[in-house]
Amino acid sequence: MSHRLTDSPAILAIGEQDLGLQMRQILEASGQKVPDSKPIFEFNPSHPLIEKLDGEPDEERFADLSHILFDQAALAAGDSLKDPAAYVQRLNKLLVELSA
Repeated sequence: MSHRLTDSPAILAIGEQDLGLQMRQILEASGQKVPDSKPIFEFNPSHPLIEKLDGEPDEERFADLSHILFDQAALAAGDSLKDPAAYVQRLNKLLVELSA
């Protein structure tokens, strides 16, 4: 949970000792070993999307929405998605549900 976010529902933050995304990409492209690190998923508890997610009773829909938020945070951080087709499928499913 993050209290520093105001407009975004979620971000992927890196630890103080971790390499930034661009530096990681440069090292990987040059064939150098990159230390393992995992970003921290921080969410804004007062964002309307998070509040809506908190009240979601359907477990499958909750999982889809959570995954979409995580993927959006990765995209906003400049990362690429590991499975872009799955992201598009989840997003399209949600959009169809909203328009029904």
